[in-house]
Amino acid sequence: MLICATCAVEYDEPTPDVCPICDDERQWVPADGQRWTDLAKLAGEGRSITWTDREPNLVALAADPGVGIGQTAELITTPAGSLLWDPLGFIDDQTVEKVRAKGPVLAIAASHPHTFGVQLEWAAALDAPVLVCEADKEWLGRTGSAVEFWSDRRDLTDGLSLHQVGGHFPGSCVAVWAAGAEGRGILFAGDTVFPNPDRTSLGFLRSYPNKIPLSAAVVDRVATRLGEFTFDRIIGNFGNTVAAGGQEILRRSADRHIAWVRGDFDHLT
Repeated sequence: MLICATCAVEYDEPTPDVCPICDDERQWVPADGQRWTDLAKLAGEGRSITWTDREPNLVALAADPGVGIGQTAELITTPAGSLLWDPLGFIDDQTVEKVRAKGPVLAIAASHPHTFGVQLEWAAALDAPVLVCEADKEWLGRTGSAVEFWSDRRDLTDGLSLHQVGGHFPGSCVAVWAAGAEGRGILFAGDTVFPNPDRTSLGFLRSYPNKIPLSAAVVDRVATRLGEFTFDRIIGNFGNTVAAGGQEILRRSADRHIAWVRGDFDHLT
């Protein structure tokens, strides 16, 4: 098993000449060409995984130094078990032990292909299924018996569910946790919507590094679907957060995006 050094997604051997996920308009291949790595090399570079308690039953995991796009994984724990969301492209025994100490892992799921990470390695270590949205199965670089495909909605336990909303990828999905944010609910958005640095607005893009926007129709569709869920806080896949007022901020940000791409504010440019 090899890992793309740019996106940190795992691939079966023989690996492709170029990582298909990076060789796509949403991502990028380094100027000096495709580079591959593996878990032993990453560990040999002194890498570890940080463990940060965000709030009761929610832990943020991050590789240090970072790997791939540098996503933050989220471990959401319920009375029935945990969800490992947006798994990292690195894994170590110490973190596996700490995750296991939280109880059984219900599932491992990525919001979209850029955050598949080494999900099959996590699955083997945690005896958990990997849930992959059917619409994005073509991007899997590695397959195995742990992979389960799903579409539209997947309920993991009471108050914790996955939802396919599309936009960034056709299979882009979010996780909704009712007990989060002191019972006000958390939306784990991945890159479906992006909490901006101002912490009071959201971005909607097909490609974040290459700045390709989504159309007004798609943004309205995504925002309308997300508006069906109950949440107050929004957490993106880099730990970027809208702390409160998420529903209002979602609709306001969508309307702003729609107005700009429609040309309503061309007089300001």
